[in-house]
Amino acid sequence: MQDLMDRHWHHLPEAEVADFLDADAERGLDRLEAEERQRRFGPNALTPRKGRGPLLRFLDQFNQALVYVLLAAILVKLALGGYVDAGVIFGVVLLNAIIGFVQESKAASALDALSRSLTTEATVVRAGERRRVDARELVPGDLVQLASGDKVPADLRLLRVRNLRVDESALTGESVAVEKRAAVLDHDTTLADRANMAYSSTFVTFGTASGLVTATGDNTEVGRISELIAGASPLETPLTRQIGQFSRLLLYGILALAALTFMIGLLHGESWVDMFMAAVALAVAMIPEGLPAVLTVTLAIGVARMARRHAIIRRLPAVETLGSTTVICSDKTGTLTRNEMTVQRLWVPDDEYALSGVGYAPEGELTADGARVELDARPALAELLRAGLLCNDSGLREDGGLWRIDGDPTEGALLTAAAKAGLDAAAEHGRAPRLDAIPFESEHQYMASLHDGTSPMVYLKGSVEALLSRCDSALAQDGTVVSLDPEEVRVRVEALAAQGLRVLAFARVDGGGRSAIDHPDLASGLTFLGLQGMIDPPRVEAVRAVAACRRAGISVKMITGDHALTAAAIAAQIGLGERTGQRALPAALTGRELAELHDDDLIDAAAETAVFARVTPEQKLRLVEAIQARGAVVAMTGDGVNDAPALRRADIGLAMGLAGTEVAKEASDMVLTDDNFATIEAAVEEGRGVFDNLTKFITWILPTNAGQGLVILVAVLLAQPLPVLPVQALWINMTTAVLLGLTLAFEPKEPGLMDRPPRPPGSPILDAVLLQRILLVGLMLLAGAFGLFEWALSQGASVEQARTVAVNVFAVGQSFYLLNCRSLRWSMFRIGVFSNPWVWAGIAAMAAVQLAFTYLPIMNRLFHTAPISAGYWVAVLAVGLAIYAVMGLEKRLRPRGAG
Repeated sequence: MQDLMDRHWHHLPEAEVADFLDADAERGLDRLEAEERQRRFGPNALTPRKGRGPLLRFLDQFNQALVYVLLAAILVKLALGGYVDAGVIFGVVLLNAIIGFVQESKAASALDALSRSLTTEATVVRAGERRRVDARELVPGDLVQLASGDKVPADLRLLRVRNLRVDESALTGESVAVEKRAAVLDHDTTLADRANMAYSSTFVTFGTASGLVTATGDNTEVGRISELIAGASPLETPLTRQIGQFSRLLLYGILALAALTFMIGLLHGESWVDMFMAAVALAVAMIPEGLPAVLTVTLAIGVARMARRHAIIRRLPAVETLGSTTVICSDKTGTLTRNEMTVQRLWVPDDEYALSGVGYAPEGELTADGARVELDARPALAELLRAGLLCNDSGLREDGGLWRIDGDPTEGALLTAAAKAGLDAAAEHGRAPRLDAIPFESEHQYMASLHDGTSPMVYLKGSVEALLSRCDSALAQDGTVVSLDPEEVRVRVEALAAQGLRVLAFARVDGGGRSAIDHPDLASGLTFLGLQGMIDPPRVEAVRAVAACRRAGISVKMITGDHALTAAAIAAQIGLGERTGQRALPAALTGRELAELHDDDLIDAAAETAVFARVTPEQKLRLVEAIQARGAVVAMTGDGVNDAPALRRADIGLAMGLAGTEVAKEASDMVLTDDNFATIEAAVEEGRGVFDNLTKFITWILPTNAGQGLVILVAVLLAQPLPVLPVQALWINMTTAVLLGLTLAFEPKEPGLMDRPPRPPGSPILDAVLLQRILLVGLMLLAGAFGLFEWALSQGASVEQARTVAVNVFAVGQSFYLLNCRSLRWSMFRIGVFSNPWVWAGIAAMAAVQLAFTYLPIMNRLFHTAPISAGYWVAVLAVGLAIYAVMGLEKRLRPRGAG
């Protein structure tokens, strides 16, 4: 029966569909047959992508170049009997792995909880009985009933349809609900036009229907798109790429220096064993053991901050990736817009009105030429709004402070417009109770309703073409009936459509003496009332967020399945330009036009165009790849199934937690739990702050490693005793990284962070200015540590005391330099001396452990140190103050943009 899943169900008559599925279109499957098919076809659910188990996820934390170096160092130390040193290094590596594993597990658990909270039930007929079941239990051949508000549980071939409209925006990107019918369609009918099919993960907005399940789980259209996701390989993030490159360069440099140290010592006549130990000491001293841990902790802090702002980070580097983003590709419906149709313009002969407010909340103002309008003085306008209110099968209600519609979004917009203007729905229905109605049908393109009361009336709403041909008069502004000018109406329709508005026409005819109506009754003699133009408006917060992103130098592009005119109108409202290059392109490129472009032309179009409309899922994926082809770091936002492949392929995918489909969430790197596009602005800022703090840490820690390595290298060159032993170098690296370096992860974001352009994708982590600072501080640490080591020996100090002085030079020098690194542009007095109290706590803790390192007997035995007098401390503090003063002066002399 598996071969049946590939049939063109929309092209088959109902009887053949039932026959092929071996199903009963009246009574449904019997219980035993349903159970047997459940065993054959499995649950009606997408097969989850096989994720990595806990062990693999834990081992993956070790898959970093720096960690490989540390693991090699552990093996060397174990081979040479350095069990304490090996244990300390392994402890650092293990701590880093545990932090990363726990953080990723927390994110996965949060998303799993979100997924479990969203369950779907279906109404199914089995053995002639109607029942509600878990949608996972559906099988091909089941007879399913749909009603307004239902989520379609599987792909269905519709058999009986009553005024059914389905919101397919999650699948096709179409913002307006699609009317369905049961008629057989042509074989080559496209997915978006298959009116006799209802697809899994779409939503019924109006009407009822029944249909037979034709596909479940992976065989549905949603399942087909899910396969696209699996085929779109994820990329490394900018951070992981650059840390990987940086680690490899560092590794090569350390190995080269270690080899150089070894060879120089041999040339001086030293034993190869001593020189091998010196080379190991240099390697251990120069490896920044704290870098992987601080990288993970800094990203984890970013995750915690984003969680407080309604975002779940599914992969740690995603926090930083947002900070490097150069292009944001956003879906329109539900992401940039509210996914709530809103009437914005009303027109009656010789007059036009604007209606403020967005969404379904009945809050807004009716104006003409900027002046507020009262309905009492505008009978024609009141009748236009009354027609939209009464010729309507939907309902508007308040639920927990939010206004929702029961039924079709278009009709909901008409109800809201009437309420904004002051019409009371209950009162209007009370004065004009409905006697009969003709539902909307695509053949006739209108709906009509007959109402009783003091002035019985038939109201109609529908397409402009359908109603104009039936009208021979119009209602003037003062309420009198005048002759109709069809050309005037068409001009206004074109003007409204040019603004991206969907236009509905309204008419009426006297209903006196009627108890029922039919199409022949409405063939002519109608009075034209006017037009209502509506649109799915932009989110107010999205407009601000897009503006902020563009100020930050980030290009924003809209990629939607909706119509080009609508997409262009929304783009204009949120501030997206028609094009960003010099090539003459239309305001919106359509999917049809994209399909005709070769790869090179597509890359040009993707770079130069801001709006893409009527785009298929495959084209969204291709567009993201085209934008990436020029080196852009791409973030893709979206909530629909049709967004998922591009979410997966983008450098970072952002899915909506409330309106987003499970497929989109699974494909994303970050889930916005409040569906607020404005959170993206905060996320970009947070990501930039994370990268800033990581850069500060690297700029701060490398001089210690460089200084220690240079001290050992100079000592070997001069055939002098090592000023710093391997275990002492390890002590410096561990204590300074944990007690001092980690405090930079808590540094607040600097002012003006979002006024900077994005970091160029190919730019190094450290620019020339920062490398000069690192070299300068490293040389000062070298001079201070080696100089005071030799000075202490000349003053009669023991080698242990001299080494203790040298180690304290690194600890104190790094404490002062930490204050410089709180900002790479400004003095700490500019950003706030106590704006990061963790810095001062870390410095105090560092002072305490160094005193223990210097004076406690057990520490003296473990680390080969000895107590020193106060005079040595004065010299050590002088070196620290000199570093702070020189680096502060360097920042003042450089332009503020440098570094």
